[in-house]
Amino acid sequence: MTGLTFSGDGLLQRFSNQLGELGARAPVALARALNHTGAKAKTAVIRSLVIQTGLKRSTIVRAVKVQGARHGNEQFKARNTDRLTYTLTTTGGDISLKFFEPKETKAGVSAAPRGRRQLFHGTFTKGGRFPNRKGPVMGGHVFTNVSMGHAWRGKVRLENSGVYIPDEMLQGATAAAFDRIMGSELEARVTHEIGLLMSMPGL
Repeated sequence: MTGLTFSGDGLLQRFSNQLGELGARAPVALARALNHTGAKAKTAVIRSLVIQTGLKRSTIVRAVKVQGARHGNEQFKARNTDRLTYTLTTTGGDISLKFFEPKETKAGVSAAPRGRRQLFHGTFTKGGRFPNRKGPVMGGHVFTNVSMGHAWRGKVRLENSGVYIPDEMLQGATAAAFDRIMGSELEARVTHEIGLLMSMPGL
């Protein structure tokens, strides 16, 4: 499992005076701020991963999971179950070319991993003879005939894209988007959450 994580440890130092006034409510303010800002960062990460991988947004949404910040305070009573981090995680291996809009031609299948359409020579998604090909067959995946002499004997190899969502999440515009939003918007949200809690009567 791979992830992008932002910790609230630095916020404890920067807002030590205000958080000190909140006492047991301090983790509540930090957890709320982390989760609110993290939700914005998640939206940006998903948007960037769609562009970076060439996958559909629905696929990326299913792949990205959230482990949000939490506070263990019941009615703001201190507990030891605080988790003052916000993490986006994902798993998965080499993505099949099936998920990159494959289109079969006589020379092979064209697909668009990372948003760049290219021809994969000798591959196929359909069965039968040209021009009366039928399919896609075998679940719509892209295959190469690896039979001896390339005559059809039913021996095929599944072709993947070389795109790994966990790798893409940790690099390029995607990682930068996460860091940018968490770094630029979190402090303002902490201030907001502290103000809300300080204004709540009877606490």
